[in-house]
Amino acid sequence: MEHQWTPRPKPDRVEWLERRLEFNDYASNRDFLDRLNDFCEKEARFPDISFGRTYVNITLRAELEGSAITEVDHIFAASIDKLV
Repeated sequence: MEHQWTPRPKPDRVEWLERRLEFNDYASNRDFLDRLNDFCEKEARFPDISFGRTYVNITLRAELEGSAITEVDHIFAASIDKLV
């Protein structure tokens, strides 16, 4: 899948995906966070999120704890991309 997530710790054994999003202002950032919250609540899946005034960092771990990232996780990440 083609999107802007960074595989960690190694491309051959991906345990989580990371993405940083930059926004022009706090209002745009907050709007994205609200959409992300609604989406995650609907999917009952909650990535790790940190944010500042104009950025959001997202860490997406495998749906099955202790396993590598799978196609299901890439689909979830692509769905987050659509919220941007």
